Amino acid sequence: MTFQIPIDSLNEVIEYLEEDRHTLYSCLLVNRLWCEISVRILWRNIWDFERQSQLFGMESILDTLFTFLPNESKEFLHENKIFISIPISKQSLFNYPSFCKALSIYGISKIVEIVLTCKPTINSSILKNRNLIINEFTKMFANQIFSLKKLSYYHHCSPIDFSFPYFPGVRDLLELHCCSCLPSDIFYQLSQLCHNLQSMSISFCNDITSNEFKELVSFQNNLKNLKLSFDMTVSSCADIIPTLKKHSDTITKLHLYIFTKNLSSCSFINSFVNLQEFIFSSFRRCFFDDFEPFQYINFSKLQTLKIPHFCPNSEDIIKFLKNNGKNLKKLYVNKSCGDLSLFIPHICPNLKSLFLLFHKNELDILKTILINCQSLESIKVKCGKNLFEEYLSEKEVLEIVANHSPNNFCELKIYIVSDSDISLDDLDSFFFSWKNRVPKKLLSLIIIKNKNLYRSLDHYKENREIIKKYQNLGIIKFKTIDRDEATREEEESYNYY
Repeated sequence: MTFQIPIDSLNEVIEYLEEDRHTLYSCLLVNRLWCEISVRILWRNIWDFERQSQLFGMESILDTLFTFLPNESKEFLHENKIFISIPISKQSLFNYPSFCKALSIYGISKIVEIVLTCKPTINSSILKNRNLIINEFTKMFANQIFSLKKLSYYHHCSPIDFSFPYFPGVRDLLELHCCSCLPSDIFYQLSQLCHNLQSMSISFCNDITSNEFKELVSFQNNLKNLKLSFDMTVSSCADIIPTLKKHSDTITKLHLYIFTKNLSSCSFINSFVNLQEFIFSSFRRCFFDDFEPFQYINFSKLQTLKIPHFCPNSEDIIKFLKNNGKNLKKLYVNKSCGDLSLFIPHICPNLKSLFLLFHKNELDILKTILINCQSLESIKVKCGKNLFEEYLSEKEVLEIVANHSPNNFCELKIYIVSDSDISLDDLDSFFFSWKNRVPKKLLSLIIIKNKNLYRSLDHYKENREIIKKYQNLGIIKFKTIDRDEATREEEESYNYY
């Protein structure tokens, strides 16, 4: 007698494979039910270009999308002398576009441009008119998607020409990523349909925001995540501040992306009394020259602070953490920040996760943090040396973690910036020390490296064997990931799109 897994259970099992693309592709071949469940997952977000990096993958998506264009769209393209030959295949098993839960106008534009540019049969006139193709695809998605969760449309994308009222799936929208200078009719149409956005990412590209845009923001019932990007030309966001303040009680995650020196206009964020996660990004240190107003803001519920690019001067960030570091659980600072590391044990005693840069002469500082931050479970450090800076060695980090990490410590991430010089004896000594820890705790050891640039500690056969030995004993979990993958994971947590 054959055993059949209930559909709900099968759905849950295959859902766990969302990040494992190769296994999902294998599931397509089991039977029609497995195939349908897997296809729905694979087509949720086809705009993930890290996964669709190969031209063949993009070309397959584009060919599939062309087959689903309505006849009127194909005729319209033909009238404009756009003739694209699509490989003849048997009828599609599923309505693939209807499975999409995310729509990116930039994503459509990028796939069209990359694939058409590489097709030898495509002439220059078609490339010039690619906006017509993009527009027809967008209209096709609008008619096919019945439950859209994520929409991304910025001013640098190709203009679209359709009415959102004919887009039934947009009523379920949870995430919107856009710029403030889109045509006002788009914001009006969205404001009539979308009232349950949980996440908004807004790029301000001028000083004046339309009433339709302000209404869209105002009409949201439970806005939780907010990302605000300020262009260098923006001197003030005063026009939108009263509208943003309406959501001060519900906003729990805020990401400020700064391209302007005028930070005083951002002081309104002190009204976000329930803020739990604060991300502060800038690619230029000079934009932090007037960070002083932020020193005195008090977020009593703040648990996560991330500064993924340049950091304010150490004095300002230390004062900010004196007000907000007591309840902080996660601190992520990706650039050198003076004496900040010296103050961490005193102003952030309850950290669970930490990423800081420790230089060659700062081993004692790392040791002090491990001893005093007794709730620490995870730490990420850079090891090695490059042309500009020299960090702690892998051997030093392993020794300190083995001897001084708190009882609940269970994850060590090492970002290597040069070839690993750790020996087999060093590695065996570390694993043996971890095996004898009391209480016992499985350690996740993650090595981050530049792809095909540096040799990590598992490059050598002897090291791989000792790693496998302790993995089999249940002492450690080990993996090596490239920097791009690690960066993508971080950026996804910043609510990028």
